[in-house]
Amino acid sequence: MSIKSKFKTFFFLDDQYDEEEEYVEEPEPIRPQKNQAVKTTQNVVSLQSVQKSSNSKVVLIEPRMYSEAQEIADHLKNRRAVVVNLQRIDHDQAKRIVDFLSGTVYAIGGDIQKIGISIFLCTPDNVEVSGNISELMQEQDFSDKRW
Repeated sequence: MSIKSKFKTFFFLDDQYDEEEEYVEEPEPIRPQKNQAVKTTQNVVSLQSVQKSSNSKVVLIEPRMYSEAQEIADHLKNRRAVVVNLQRIDHDQAKRIVDFLSGTVYAIGGDIQKIGISIFLCTPDNVEVSGNISELMQEQDFSDKRW
């Protein structure tokens, strides 16, 4: 007598248990909701979890050389907006940085905007910028004609 058969006889399962049958649980039928408000509470998301998960930082960077452009790109890849002040770098390197950042922003689906003389706002795709800065700089006669 095997252990299995001893177990069945002990619990009187010989008559009730058939090894070839499988127990399949049927799903419960969906009952209509009496109160519509109960249904909408199932789709509620906690605002605290949304605020914690979003990376809503703006980074201000004033690069001194072209090699710092990669640090700016890393901030953009981490979904942070970056304000880049290029006033303290020579024109050729500033132009290379803007070209590099334009490619980075394009690759991540973001945007780059000029917000002042040699100052740019680079944003990833999760940041929406509304409005624009008027071209008041062109109306005035500035000695610095970089951009």
